[in-house]
Amino acid sequence: MLRYQIIPVTPFQQNCTVFWNEDTMKGAIVDPGGDLALLNKFIDENNIEIEKILVTHGHLDHAGSVAEMAEQRGVPIIGPHKEDKFWIDGMPAAAQQYGFPEALAFEPDQWLENGDKVEAAGVSFDVVHCPGHTPGHVVFVQPEDKVAMVGDVIFKGSIGRTDFPKGDYQQLISSITDRLFSLDLDITFIPGHGPTSTLGFEKQTNPFVSDTALG
Repeated sequence: MLRYQIIPVTPFQQNCTVFWNEDTMKGAIVDPGGDLALLNKFIDENNIEIEKILVTHGHLDHAGSVAEMAEQRGVPIIGPHKEDKFWIDGMPAAAQQYGFPEALAFEPDQWLENGDKVEAAGVSFDVVHCPGHTPGHVVFVQPEDKVAMVGDVIFKGSIGRTDFPKGDYQQLISSITDRLFSLDLDITFIPGHGPTSTLGFEKQTNPFVSDTALG
């Protein structure tokens, strides 16, 4: 059975997610943006063997500690989509700008495309490319366990910002309504910030992308 733990990291309280297979204790981590000591403490105390680092997008609070953790644990970096390369390359400067600890740029072992599959913790995650917040943002969906790691695409009662370089509001709306809302609406999603929700609840109630809001 797949288990997961949300661990908020960085001053932005970004929801880093550790997930693992209860039988094998093999797992992966999504968006280790910072606070590595906190993340490593949880992983090691629970005897989880991290196999991969998954990255939804290239913003500092989601990817700031990816390179360091990959080197520490000797594991591959998977994602995001290559359109976020400029964000990853700019992380050292962004860390200085926001007063974060040093953040290293990195080259993922695999850039992801819409429709790819990522194997981790003994299960397969579907990759959904959801541009708008950033051009290379991806979402990881596990259909059998009905859980998704959506980064900053959608939140409970809100959606991602689009006032960043190469952000696109209409593209974000389309990513949510055309790609995410076409999935199983019973899927629980873990957003990059704040509480979890389900796709179905947001389709009914979200003031930006609900059926009522969009007419």
